[in-house]
Amino acid sequence: MPSSQARTDREGAPRRDRGALRRTGEWCARHFVTVLVLWVAALAGLQVLQHAYGGAYSDDFSLPGTQSQEGLDVLKAHAPQAGGYSAQVVLHDADKPLTSVSDQVATAVTDLQKLPDVLSAQNPLPSSGSTPPPPPDPNTGPLSTDQKTAYITVRFSVQPATLDPSYLDGVDAAVQPLRSAGVDVEYGGPLGELARPEPGDRTSEAIGFGVAIVVLLIGFGSLLAAVLPLVTALICALCGLALLGLFAAAATFATVSPTLATMIGIGVGIDYALFLVTRHWQNLIDGRNPVTAAGNAAATSGHAVLLSGCTVIIALSGLWVSGIGFIGKLGLAAAVTVVTAVLGALTLVPAILGLIGRRIDQVRVRRPVAETVPAPEGAEGAEGAEGKEGPKGAEGTEAGGWHRYAQRVERRPWWFLAGGVVLLAVLSFPVLFIQLGHIGDGADPKSFTDRRAFDLMSSAFGPGSNGPLTLVIDQSAVDSSDRSALADQAQKALANVPDAAVITPLSATSDGDVLTATAYSVAAPQDERTTSLVNRLTDDVLPQAVSGTDAATYVTGTTAAQVDFLDIVSSRLPLIIAVVVALAFLVILAVFRGLLVAVKAAVLNVLSIAASYGVVVVVFQWGWGGPALGVSGKVPIESYVPMMMFAIVFGLSMDYEIFLLSRIHEAWLRTGDAKASVAHALEITARVITCAALIMVSVFAAFVISDDIVVKMLGLGLAASVLIDATVVRLLLVPAVMTLLGRSAWWIPGPLDRILPHLNAEGGAQVSERSPGRVKDVTGGASRS
Repeated sequence: MPSSQARTDREGAPRRDRGALRRTGEWCARHFVTVLVLWVAALAGLQVLQHAYGGAYSDDFSLPGTQSQEGLDVLKAHAPQAGGYSAQVVLHDADKPLTSVSDQVATAVTDLQKLPDVLSAQNPLPSSGSTPPPPPDPNTGPLSTDQKTAYITVRFSVQPATLDPSYLDGVDAAVQPLRSAGVDVEYGGPLGELARPEPGDRTSEAIGFGVAIVVLLIGFGSLLAAVLPLVTALICALCGLALLGLFAAAATFATVSPTLATMIGIGVGIDYALFLVTRHWQNLIDGRNPVTAAGNAAATSGHAVLLSGCTVIIALSGLWVSGIGFIGKLGLAAAVTVVTAVLGALTLVPAILGLIGRRIDQVRVRRPVAETVPAPEGAEGAEGAEGKEGPKGAEGTEAGGWHRYAQRVERRPWWFLAGGVVLLAVLSFPVLFIQLGHIGDGADPKSFTDRRAFDLMSSAFGPGSNGPLTLVIDQSAVDSSDRSALADQAQKALANVPDAAVITPLSATSDGDVLTATAYSVAAPQDERTTSLVNRLTDDVLPQAVSGTDAATYVTGTTAAQVDFLDIVSSRLPLIIAVVVALAFLVILAVFRGLLVAVKAAVLNVLSIAASYGVVVVVFQWGWGGPALGVSGKVPIESYVPMMMFAIVFGLSMDYEIFLLSRIHEAWLRTGDAKASVAHALEITARVITCAALIMVSVFAAFVISDDIVVKMLGLGLAASVLIDATVVRLLLVPAVMTLLGRSAWWIPGPLDRILPHLNAEGGAQVSERSPGRVKDVTGGASRS
């Protein structure tokens, strides 16, 4: 029986654990009007501030210290008009040669040169009255052999993709005479990226929400219980996106940042709210009043939400280990909406629960169920989450199904472990053939101007024309008397370079200090052969071309910068994986005080992520289903996608890990029966984990309809990750491994136990007594004899 000194709540339960989360939950439920008004005011205020002062998103980032950036800096210093950022204005006329509209081309070039931020614009046509020189073999432009396709190279002082979309009005006006003459004009490269339509993610969000409502209605039966997580997740996500917009005014965030933040914010927001709602609902069924029920949910499941949110943020923070601000800020963007989701779960959700009171299951589509359900008469082991009778009137058939499954896992853990491992191994196999790279314009929809420009360039000048490489030889440290010999030596070294379709002759800048040439690959910019060409030129050909001299060499341009980015990401991915896994391992170890539990969590999460990588490789790199998703042909895996997926998925998987392990741990502390605790926890969490996973999968998968290939890749990869993690890992491997480990799962060396901080997944008191005659409720409920 409880001590006489213990304070009790209105239901007679001891109030030993009056922690901050319980007090916050009860206060929010009791003062729901105040909390709701504050949230509405915060939402409105942030939206107003974001519209007034929010910044824009762009993909303008540099890679200090890389050879491509240093080469660009050399060009800017010695030949400003040859430096900068280049883009193509592609011209095509299927009916007549472009020389027939030479006046309009000249006018367009002149007007383009007058635009702000333009360093130069090159006329692709020979001057009037002159004989055009013979085209190179193969012809790389700027005028095709049949004179029906050409491109104007425009060099900008800033990255064109970062300019305001209104800048295109000036470009359109400059080329209007050509369009009036019947010439097709398309924008390639970064100028084409600026002309892409705004991403329409509202459809994806609507699909995700629609599927979520259906899943929640089927899973729990109550309309209010189904709508509440969606409403709170949306409010929290909107607040987070407004904050991100304000941050964008002070720092440069990538254009994919708001989409990524929306995906993560809505996904975790629904999950976190669902965990609290189901716990609160069970508390109501167990007889507690709404305020006490909300406080208990905040102290238990809310504690798990807080811990899960911190784990997600820790994982996302690991992206800064890459040393690339572009990558680190993507993690920061996602972390912003995770923070608002956690705050909403701990304050907004209890407030709405207090407003609804006991009416949570009044509007129903089927008989409602919460966390637990009673076992069939005479059955054992289907005790409620609090060790009490399950909800009145719940459907015993559903409980029986999960209970029988849990018992089956307990009886044959080796079979379930083997089945899960084999399935993960099959899904992970394609990772052995992963090709990281950059997704070029050729994968975009044909409705995009940059895709049409890409196709025209490839057809007329070869695929390498879409990614020219600028070769830079800085001979400023070479004596002027030796420069002629250096030029001859370098020109000979640039002959017959593998994977190079053509390399133009070297030419000197006006000050004579720098030699430049342009190399064209035999393949498209995103092809492995182009990556090999860049690395060969950088590491072997150019250094040998200037051997014995003090000259410095560089390969620069957009494609070269993308290869440098790929090299950096590839080299630092193992470090990021190690840091994220180590941090998550320490969190699990500190929470559950079990060395093998923490090792199991880290290993299984890595395996599930590898399996999701395999799905992405099969769909996008191997092209199995890519066309159905609107992807043209086979594309490499965008270099930073695996890094982003790992940090995000490893963090999100901890939601289900902590939710399941906390119930196993809770039952273990109460009963001391390791195997039965696993079956009990699986029985009472399977429905919630399944519903939460289906919702998050639907939210992520809905983004595959985006026009942005990277967003498609992230959406499919994250959806596959969550599905694999919540089914194969949480419902197969974790129960099997925990059953096989038994009591040893919770062993921890004494010295390690003493130095680790003590965290508790669901805020309950630690239990040391496990005598059969006395069971303590670790969630703050009554002790029972």
